[in-house]
Amino acid sequence: MGFLSLELFVALGIAAAAGLMRGFAGVGSGMLMAPVFAILFGPVQTVATIILMEIVVTAQLLPGVRREIDWKVIGPMGAAAALLMPVGSWLLVSLDPDLIARGIALVVVAFSVVLMAGWRYEGGKKLWATLGVGGLSGVLMASTSLGNPPVMAYLLSSRDAAATNRANFTGYFAVTLVALIAMMAVAGLIGVDAIATAAILLPVFMAGAWVGSRLFRRSSEALYRRVALGLLFCVGMYGLLR
Repeated sequence: MGFLSLELFVALGIAAAAGLMRGFAGVGSGMLMAPVFAILFGPVQTVATIILMEIVVTAQLLPGVRREIDWKVIGPMGAAAALLMPVGSWLLVSLDPDLIARGIALVVVAFSVVLMAGWRYEGGKKLWATLGVGGLSGVLMASTSLGNPPVMAYLLSSRDAAATNRANFTGYFAVTLVALIAMMAVAGLIGVDAIATAAILLPVFMAGAWVGSRLFRRSSEALYRRVALGLLFCVGMYGLLR
């Protein structure tokens, strides 16, 4: 990616749009960046670049939402995800990760349609369900990079307020990204190129997140839910069609 090249401007535009989505919904930026970045930078550098950018923006957004995070849910969920990430790494080299991802994506698409129709889960967030969702997310995160859909579906199926869901997504990122970065660093997958690329793209990504967070404050519960569920559906379709 050369200085003032077309690839640079494309990457900057995608990063800005992804930051806007992350700031507004609390999730979804990786889905916007990954397909284009994979073409520009290659898959390994793309994953490392996105993770480095995400952890910085998570630190940017966390102070504004920390009081609304339900740590009784996000703590166990994040811990389960971190503990089972090595299982995902093992599956990556032992099974067909695309087959796993497509199966989960099919479930996510179906579930998002049900949620769009107005269904809500009334049973509360049981510990066993929270741990199961977190564990599944951790396995998928390490094996397919599609770790967020189970968490999105689980949290959006409740009657929690939009601000709580957005805060919980941010808190979950804070826990899981630290674990994922540590795992990738130990494996030697975070190179100088990824660090340099993240440094170049971070300013517009952070600016987009800043704008998105302010747009969220002016939005309604209904608008947030439509955006979040639409995003969940798109994530599922991306997993099916990629």
